[in-house]
Amino acid sequence: MLPAGSTIGILGGGQLGRMMAVAALQLGYRVIGFAPEGDNVAAEACSAFITADWDDSAALSELAARCDVVSWEFENVPLATVAALPQALLACPLRALEVAQDRFHEKQFVADLGGVPAPYARVESGEDFDAAIIRIGTPGILKTARDGYDGKGQWRVGSALEAGGVRFPGAPCVYEGFVTYETEFSVILVRGKDGAIRFWDSTANLHEGGMLARSILPAGALVEAQVPAARELAARTADALGYVGVLTLEFFATRNGPVFNEMAPRVHNSGHWTIEGAATSQFENHIRAIAGLPLGGTKTRFAAIEMRNIVGDASLTAHQILSEPGEPHLHLYGKREVREGRKMGHVTRVSHAIR
Repeated sequence: MLPAGSTIGILGGGQLGRMMAVAALQLGYRVIGFAPEGDNVAAEACSAFITADWDDSAALSELAARCDVVSWEFENVPLATVAALPQALLACPLRALEVAQDRFHEKQFVADLGGVPAPYARVESGEDFDAAIIRIGTPGILKTARDGYDGKGQWRVGSALEAGGVRFPGAPCVYEGFVTYETEFSVILVRGKDGAIRFWDSTANLHEGGMLARSILPAGALVEAQVPAARELAARTADALGYVGVLTLEFFATRNGPVFNEMAPRVHNSGHWTIEGAATSQFENHIRAIAGLPLGGTKTRFAAIEMRNIVGDASLTAHQILSEPGEPHLHLYGKREVREGRKMGHVTRVSHAIR
């Protein structure tokens, strides 16, 4: 168990790191963030922040010397950065990042555990792309194997004719066949150092432009019927990785059961509702897990919950949002630069407390 007053290191400076740091401070820990130069909003919630490039060995040595445990807030932290730290400091094995950073390996890993992903093929050349179109068919989507998120690094292919207008980007990719589904949903779990696992209720996730727009509870009958199978797969995944902390698996709810989409070895946007809506938030339980503390309850506290992202909009004010009906709970991330597609905050509405 990590005693109060110990120091937790967080790799990354975004809003997830910010909310992790707030949870850690509430539990009596110090937090040191680490990220390259940028709009590092997590720094405002950290006890200290190291601004350095991911390959700055001296800065990484300083982080290691000052921390008792190290976690990350997003899955694209360079593997070399994490590998350069003493592995005993890591809250979770490097293997989780190795799997999650490559979409092909991620799908293969989950399929080997009995999961069902969309039809997929590795694409490393224009010829591979042509072969994938023939084997899997259209419509489909070409995704970079690494670094893409929130709809970035993705190209939709509506037909074989349309595929001719999509140029292979020159980096390893995965081509996926489209899945007919009713909605998307998340399974978010927390796994402790002792292997204990707890789940939050699954939200229905609505996307716009490849980015999560809203997460809603209750998720509906179809999702609720598929949650048990999805949870079994998520638990097998966490156990196979030796995972510690919050882990998220995203699924398509189809008429034939849950189809695996992707994995995030971290706290997740679709779990932001847990701050107000659950007995213990995903952020607090992540800190509890990596610190070796008892996990908190994950029971939903309200009969209806909606989380909505605030994306690329500087015109909304706190007064406007908090004046809206539906018991809004506002979280603004303090980002200075506003641009299209950038998550600036989120608002959660809850109703009808469960007694």
